[in-house]
This record gives sequence, C-alpha cells and structure tokens, in this order.
Amino acid sequence: MKFETVRGLHIPKVGFGTWSIGGQSSPDPKLDSVSRTALRSALELGYTHFDTAEYYADGHAEELLGQEIREMGIRREDLFLTTKVSPEHLHPDDVLRACDRSLRRLGVDFVDLYLIHWPNPRIKLGESFRALNRLVREGKVRHLGVSNFKLKMLKESVALSETPLLTNQIPYSLPEKTYVENGVIAYCQQNDILVTAYSPVKFRNLNVNATLKSIAAAHGATSYQVALAWLIAQPRVITIPMSFDPAHQKENLEAMNLELSASELGQLSNLYSR
Repeated sequence: MKFETVRGLHIPKVGFGTWSIGGQSSPDPKLDSVSRTALRSALELGYTHFDTAEYYADGHAEELLGQEIREMGIRREDLFLTTKVSPEHLHPDDVLRACDRSLRRLGVDFVDLYLIHWPNPRIKLGESFRALNRLVREGKVRHLGVSNFKLKMLKESVALSETPLLTNQIPYSLPEKTYVENGVIAYCQQNDILVTAYSPVKFRNLNVNATLKSIAAAHGATSYQVALAWLIAQPRVITIPMSFDPAHQKENLEAMNLELSASELGQLSNLYSR
C-alpha cells in the first residue's frame, strides 16, 4: 500500500468514500444490507481510511460504518476516520453538537479528520473555526480540513486553524480540472496540504477512451485503475473512490501498484485539455 506522508501522518493514497452508503440525502433502509456488505468487504480487503459525513444518508452512513467496525472487531488505532460537518451547522454551538452526534453514530471517542463539508457564506469562517479549534483541543478531533474550498477561503482557513490544516477535499479527475485552473491544487502542494480527490473516476467516457484503454492494456490494468494511478502519482494527492462491488474495491486498491511512465502521465494530463 502506498501512503502520502504529511505532518507525521501516513495516509493511504487510496481510501474508501461512503457517499450512497445507507442512502443519499436521507436514510434508505432497503440499502442497509448491501451497504454493510460493501463496508465489510472494504475492511476485509485492507482499506483503512474511510471518509464519511453527517450529510450522507442523514448520518446513517456514519452509523453503518461504526456498526461494521465494531462487529468486525477492527481496532480503532488501525483506522483513519474522516467525517464532515454540514454547512448549515457552522455556527459554533452547532459545530460542537454536530461533532458529538457524529462521534456517537460512529461509536468512537475521536475522529482523525473533521472537515467543513461546504463553505457557508452566511456564517463567518472565524466563528466556525473557533469551535473546530476547540474540538481539537478537547481531543474529539485530531486534524482539521475543508472541502470544496476555493483559494481565498482556503487561505483564510489556513490562517484561522490553530493546527496545520490537513486537507482540502475537492472534485478532481482526468477531465475535472477546476481546482487546477483556480490555483488550489498548486497551493496545497506548495503548503503541505493534502488534496483529497473525490469523484475520481466518475466521468462518462472512461471505459471507451482510446488512450486510457491503450495505457490500461499495456499494464494489464483497467481504465479505472489508470485514472486512479494518474491521480495518486501526484504529490500530496490522495483519493477516495467508492464501490459496492468487492471486485471493484479490490481493483481500486490495486491501482496503487500501477507505475505509469512519465510519458504516460503526460499523455493523461493532456487528455482532456480545453
């Protein structure tokens, strides 16, 4: 397994996202069985970084993840758990309450990483960080980060966080270069802030693109693996793909073993240039 080492932490280059576990914006009990099976197979395959949020299935994704960790007897110290506070809960007291609810649902005393899920222009960022910094001091949160933050607010967050900001979680993939173009990714790489790429293989022509297929065939890999390998070849970039299918989960993990040449990386970087 490959890791990104930052600020003394060793975080897997490929983690497991939990959007759609247990439902989407609200719980869907019909998905409980398939969701728990997906979480169980991910844990059995060796995933150790799990990314969730209070918004995912209105907290039910956190509940299911916590249940599966407990039932499988996974040691807390063997996992890196990330969750997120929703933008409507960014007033200081709401942040504190939201974190306590997430901890209860996950069944843990602390999370390794706590993110602001989306910025909220109606709430001053300084107010939110007053509570977030308190959570770190109290030991309920080990590290702080943000998600979907553009450069101005990212820099403001860096200044407001009493501990080094660990990540900005953003949409990033071969065709999705918004945060390359707006300077966020370069800023993160220059300032020891992880880029956590979500939706890394969610684009329409992934399986039919000729360049992707050719590079994949040369390595005995899949186009999905090539797309992931391109991401994690970059410094300070990790990713959190999600799949209900154990075979795809395994393929995603094995993408870490795929070594692309400089020429292949260049081809891929230019593949969707505008």
